[in-house]
Parts: sequence; structure tokens; C-alpha cells
Amino acid sequence: MRFACIQARTAAYKPGSLRDLVMSRAQQVYEQLIEGFRSGKYRPGDRIRAEDIAQRLDVSRTPVREALSRLQERRLLEMTPSGLAVAQLDRQGVLELYALREILEGAAARFAAQHASPSDIYAMRRISASFVAAPDTDAARLAQLNSAFHSGLYDATHNRFLIDALMGLNDALMLLPSTTFAATGRRDTAAPEHEAILDAIEARDPDRAEECARTHIRNARDTRLTMMFEY
Repeated sequence: MRFACIQARTAAYKPGSLRDLVMSRAQQVYEQLIEGFRSGKYRPGDRIRAEDIAQRLDVSRTPVREALSRLQERRLLEMTPSGLAVAQLDRQGVLELYALREILEGAAARFAAQHASPSDIYAMRRISASFVAAPDTDAARLAQLNSAFHSGLYDATHNRFLIDALMGLNDALMLLPSTTFAATGRRDTAAPEHEAILDAIEARDPDRAEECARTHIRNARDTRLTMMFEY
């Protein structure tokens, strides 16, 4: 992807705005890299070379280095003996990630039980129904619908700070290989877990909603650990 829009703006920058221009380019490089994580283009362990990214995006290395530094700060990249690479989580890292996810998803369900609108609940019900109807052999489709369900849950909190925290955490989930829905039977256990969360939200029961959400994440964690470390 070419940064023609940025290059077109270069002439409009005054000499004192050079730092702003670099940061603007760095932000766009960062967003392109994040999209690469989300699409699966960059996988755990993949080597990341600044010069390759600069050439592909047709920018100098300076904004690329800024973007890569930011990704390192977020622990999405790590320095290895062979150079910069997409971070790989060990068992302890997975446990830490899911421990925080359990807390935040539980809080999201609690807030949703207090603040979700009828349209929020209706939207999640529709996604849940699609999840149940999807073939249990289509892991990618199940993962997509699961992500949509959780996004709907986040929106139903009507708390922008919690949503930001959850979205940031979900970026770290990109470091996990594959999806738990590749595991046999995970769709069949996750579907009633989604329904239990929704039932509690619709009943305006924050305590039950939080506990159901936390149980859902603990079960996802256990499936993940089995897939990554026990097969």
C-alpha cells in the first residue's frame, strides 16, 4: 500500500512540523502492522525487518522504527537472537493473558447487565443464533462469530474506557496460534455459555452475568492450554 495521501500532504507541512509528519506516518505504519496481525499475515515467531516494511509501504525507515518500537512496548514484538520477531507466548504468558481477560470480560458482562439497551441484547441474540447454526467444522467462521458476540458485549457496556481496555487486550490475543474453535466440541460448550451470559444480562442480574462471563473465559483458557501445551 502506498502512502500517497501522506506524501501529498508533505508540501503543506512547515519546517517546524517535521516531527508531526514523521509521527503521522508512524501512526499509519502502526495501523497497517496491526491489521497484519489481525488478518493473520504476521504470526508468532515471524521475523520482522524494518527495511522490508519500509520498502513495501514506500516510506522511510524512521516512521517504521517508531511503529515497531510502539509494538515492542505493547509486547506484540520481541527481540530474539535472530532479530525482531512477533512475540510468542509461553504457558505463563497465556495464563497471565487469560487472567486479565477473565476480569475484564466479567466486568463487561456486569456493566452490560446494568446498561445494555434492548437493541444491544437483540443484536447479541442474533449473533448467538448464527453461532449455533454455523457448522462446527468451520473454525474460522465460529471464531468470527465469537468475536462479533464479544464485540457486541463490549458495546453493551456503554463504557468507552472499558471498551478501550478490552480492545487493547484483544490485540494481545493475536499472539495466540489458531483458534480454540478448532478444538473438537468447543462450539458445543461455548454456545450455551453465550446464552447464559445473555440470559443474565436480559434478567438485569450483574452478579450472574459476571460469573457466567468469567466461567466462559476460564473454559476458553483451559481449551487453549490443552491445544498449545498438551497435544
